[in-house]
Amino acid sequence: MATWNSRGLRGSTLEDLINRTNEIYLENGLALIQKIPTPITPVNIDKESRHITLAYFGQKSTVDYIGAVQGIPVCFDAKECAVDTFALQNIHEHQVEFMRQFEKQGGIAFFIIYYTHKDLFYYLPYEMLRYFWDRAAQGGRKSFRFEELNPEYIMPQKSGVFVPFLDMMQKDLDDRE
Repeated sequence: MATWNSRGLRGSTLEDLINRTNEIYLENGLALIQKIPTPITPVNIDKESRHITLAYFGQKSTVDYIGAVQGIPVCFDAKECAVDTFALQNIHEHQVEFMRQFEKQGGIAFFIIYYTHKDLFYYLPYEMLRYFWDRAAQGGRKSFRFEELNPEYIMPQKSGVFVPFLDMMQKDLDDRE
């Protein structure tokens, strides 16, 4: 049995906060965003309890969440970071490619990063991620530091919303114009 601080449950609190935020947005008619389950292939199933006892990840998943906000297609992934340096190895090439294609089709893609040691949520627009990704591909840093981020994308705490990403999404859209 995994304990609350085990590697297997890492990120589940962030996921719970985002899921609750998405429910609030749905209840208020602001957005329809769903969690995309990670595809698994069962290997062993306990016949008595009908529980999967062994499985492997069947295929590469793309992003954690997908949906629409006021008619705008949206996809995003959520990550936690316990230090000021975020290692790009936590993001997979197929995710970056999916986001590139998603934006090419007129959608908006981003990451929500929860800096646990600072207790703050950060909205990382796809274009900003792409800058760090390309820098690493050209032999530069394989990470980015918190100080490199645009402070305007730090999500302010908002009453009644756990992870208030809609305001930052609007800022992202405004910055593109």
